[in-house]
Amino acid sequence: MTVPAPAPARRSTGRTRQRAAAAYLIPFFTLFTLVMVAPIGYALWTSLFKEESSGLGFGGTDSVFVGLGNYADALGDTALRASFLNVAAYVAIYIPLMTCAALLLALLLDSTVARAKRLFQLALFLPYTVPTVIAAIIWVYLYSPSLSPLMDWFGSAGVSVDFFSAPLAVPSVVNIVTWHYVGYNMVILYAALQAIPRETLEAATMDGAGAIRTALRIKVPHIRSALVLSLLFTCVGAIQLFNEPYMLTTQSEAINRDWTPVMYVHKTAFVDHQHGLASAAAILVALLAGFLSYAVTKLGNRWKAA
Repeated sequence: MTVPAPAPARRSTGRTRQRAAAAYLIPFFTLFTLVMVAPIGYALWTSLFKEESSGLGFGGTDSVFVGLGNYADALGDTALRASFLNVAAYVAIYIPLMTCAALLLALLLDSTVARAKRLFQLALFLPYTVPTVIAAIIWVYLYSPSLSPLMDWFGSAGVSVDFFSAPLAVPSVVNIVTWHYVGYNMVILYAALQAIPRETLEAATMDGAGAIRTALRIKVPHIRSALVLSLLFTCVGAIQLFNEPYMLTTQSEAINRDWTPVMYVHKTAFVDHQHGLASAAAILVALLAGFLSYAVTKLGNRWKAA
């Protein structure tokens, strides 16, 4: 007596699974191609051309192939180099402040003496729900001497502060961004703290470790992956800084329209109408963001393995 082989059924099941996988993957890859691959390809193509006026300037413009000329012009532009220096100064203050503040808040919420954890978690996260443009407008109002109650309090205390001046331009931007994103990073770290086995913490307590020692020796090493992820998001976001300093340009003479690399790209493309140069600068910014992401990931992996 022969038993029929179930091969056709298996083939039918395999084809069904392939079709189901394709039904999920095709929409993703289609959207990814449209919103990521195609714009990057167009920017690369545009960066190889430069628009020049034809005739005596009374006619239209012609696209002239210049190869890597736009990249050389972008790297040689003092405004772009100054924008990178501004972001470097911003990062030097923002990243340590953001990381330490988010970690401290997460540890405080995770401590055994904390009360109303859900309430404080929501209150700290609420600034992140405010659009960045609205948040910047709020802080421009608070920085304005003739409008802000905050400035009135400083004046009544005999303190004169100009948040729009050149020495305070970077700290003013750092304050806005930190207020907006510290709750977001705190939630990431707090979620990682909740995943630490309670048995580990109880063992540390039974061994006589206090709250501070437990936080530094037990909790922080256990959330290294979350810290690296938060640092990665923070670095990439710092390179893309735009909304906050852009809103301050209305009141501050120290912050111009090309104060950050992304602001430089925006001004070059939509004010100066040099689309090839703007595309080249945008590609350079993207390469820098990719390099920073790689460096943070590699250093984070080494730290996690230590």
